[in-house]
Amino acid sequence: MPSPDQARKIELPSPVPTPVQVRQARASLQIGQRELARCAGISVSTLNAYEQGKRPAFDSTVARLRQTLEELGMIFGEDGHTVSRK
Repeated sequence: MPSPDQARKIELPSPVPTPVQVRQARASLQIGQRELARCAGISVSTLNAYEQGKRPAFDSTVARLRQTLEELGMIFGEDGHTVSRK
């Protein structure tokens, strides 16, 4: 079992896609927030708040965004920072 000092050094991975990746993906796909939100089954206000960093999204919301963006042709790099189109 790690000591309390060791436990503090553990870094949790950021959710993929990150808010920046979502904006980059939308720009690459040339779609607006309304269309992405509709395709992902989330509200525009939830998407906007996530993209702007106003509030964190639920894991399920991030998973929906990733699945939708991948279905639309996006690929997210293993490093969590790369976005490209198939």
